[in-house]
Amino acid sequence: MARLIVRGGKRLSGEYTAPGNKNAALPMLAAAVLTDEPVVLRNVPLIEDVRAMLAILESLGADVSLVGHRATICAKALRKRVIPRELCAMARSSILMAGPLAARHGAATLFPPGGDVIGRRRLDSHFEGLRRLGIEVSGLDRYAFRRKRLRGARILLDEASVTATENIVMAATLAEGVTTVYNAACEPHVQDLCRMLNAMGARISGIGANYLRIEGVPKLGGTDCRIGPDYIDAGSFIAAAALTGGSLTIRNVPDDVFDVIARPFAKLGVNWTLNHGMLTLPSKQTLRVKNDFGAAIPKIEDGIWPGFPSDLMSVAIVVATQAKGTTLFFEKLFESRMVFADRLIDMGARMVQCDPHRVIVTGPAALRGAPMTSPDIRAGMAMILAALVARGESVIDNAQSIDRGYESVERRLRRLGADIRRV
Repeated sequence: MARLIVRGGKRLSGEYTAPGNKNAALPMLAAAVLTDEPVVLRNVPLIEDVRAMLAILESLGADVSLVGHRATICAKALRKRVIPRELCAMARSSILMAGPLAARHGAATLFPPGGDVIGRRRLDSHFEGLRRLGIEVSGLDRYAFRRKRLRGARILLDEASVTATENIVMAATLAEGVTTVYNAACEPHVQDLCRMLNAMGARISGIGANYLRIEGVPKLGGTDCRIGPDYIDAGSFIAAAALTGGSLTIRNVPDDVFDVIARPFAKLGVNWTLNHGMLTLPSKQTLRVKNDFGAAIPKIEDGIWPGFPSDLMSVAIVVATQAKGTTLFFEKLFESRMVFADRLIDMGARMVQCDPHRVIVTGPAALRGAPMTSPDIRAGMAMILAALVARGESVIDNAQSIDRGYESVERRLRRLGADIRRV
């Protein structure tokens, strides 16, 4: 068990570099089993979920090397088809092995995936899509996937699931004929995976839209590609600087991605400029809620891309505790995302949890340090942000849950001026 000790009141400022996108790295690692040739991924984030995926690949017999932020995977000697239960329990992303492993190697056996407990996370879309491609799926407490004849199909997803889209697309690259996926997820990390697959020889069109067309090919080759910046990590550090009155500079920013998260942050008084890939957050911004037309209380809600990412909802709620005015937050995707709200109330936040999906926050509130336990990656980061602006000392237990999604979080915050240490 790890513990973070944070003393609030320090202004965070400086230049920040976003690590590789966690949600892109995980499916890109899974895609390495689609070829016998080496796959090189650069700018890999050094987080626990990535280490879990590398351990899964090694358990199957793949040759895995991690040097700095560069991972090299060669699945030529892959000989096993069963992922151990304990490795499946370590990461939600273990389910991403089902499609590519069954498609390329004929079979796969997995156990229920672990990951954050933020609500029910269905696997139905995965199973239904893979069945449509010709992969048999069976089992309850363990899932067996067996390929007969992999054929392209017309697939209409009942939800725009990111991981289901990724699983289906990976399997479809090796299917006979053409696969079309309607209601596909189109998040930036889904786009990154599709571009990587095309670099390996796949034929995917419609990238960035919710309709994908995949023309199957006999085999895929290796590739060498770079993982893009993690905009969830960047959004969290932007919030840290804004909450403490500091400034932040981020280079190599994809403008279109940050345009999506800019509007909800601006509703809370957090504004930045983008100029030729450089994001500049000025210091000492006045955090004030921007009301909707007619002085109505504004609502910040998450949604599928290009909606506001669910992974930033916890962060935005903390920002709202320090913004003058009232905001309604509506978490539509996960019913347990807001379980950490009680901890903020204990710290002095003025907020009401209406139901599992909605909270009303009125700021600014003077937060005080408190003992807390991180329930998941994003709530844990939100607790760090609250502790950075609180008076006194906060202790955050179960900090290793944050390590699953944030690389060396305390070291990078200290570089910007935070008083935070790990014990």
